[in-house]
Amino acid sequence: METKRFTKNDCGFICANCGFEVMPLGKTSRNHCPKCLCSLHVDINPGDRASDCGGLLIPISCVPDPQKGYIIIHKCKKCGAIRRNRAALKISAKDSLPDCQYDDEDMLIRLTAAAE
Repeated sequence: METKRFTKNDCGFICANCGFEVMPLGKTSRNHCPKCLCSLHVDINPGDRASDCGGLLIPISCVPDPQKGYIIIHKCKKCGAIRRNRAALKISAKDSLPDCQYDDEDMLIRLTAAAE
């Protein structure tokens, strides 16, 4: 039997790193802060909340992807695991969240430049 690799889990949360109030994105599993780009190591597969680690995932680099926009590379401060997460970008004027709820594009660009 095949294991499901993605579970939609689009809940809001308070960022464990900077305290920013993160709203649900409305279309996918929200898993990182748009302000500092940090996350928590709570998933084994996206949205499943099945990891026991719970460590802080720090953004260490970012890579552009022609189909997905930017992919943020996180490293867990507790266990050292590396995770890849799609950036949450404002795609069009139809996206209805306040601008502060979309990922900081300047930070994404700095992380991309640091990876080169």
